[in-house]
Amino acid sequence: MNGAGHESANALMVEGRTLPLLQDLESVDAWGSWSVIYRDVIILDPDGVATHAVNLSAFPLDDQRRIDALEALLRYVADEL
Repeated sequence: MNGAGHESANALMVEGRTLPLLQDLESVDAWGSWSVIYRDVIILDPDGVATHAVNLSAFPLDDQRRIDALEALLRYVADEL
């Protein structure tokens, strides 16, 4: 999810891509309610409650082991919820 106030490059971000880009709004302030740090992957439960956060600056996906670990976390959360 892109932070509120940073939407000027949204068209460029989605150009040629199939994944959606979510845009936070100042009136919603999801970043604030989830205590987002830049480059966080926030995993939500079905009610939209943040259950896990992985920061890609601290945990870069630069090798397959890290990719596998994030995928395992996503699968774990999906199976548990």
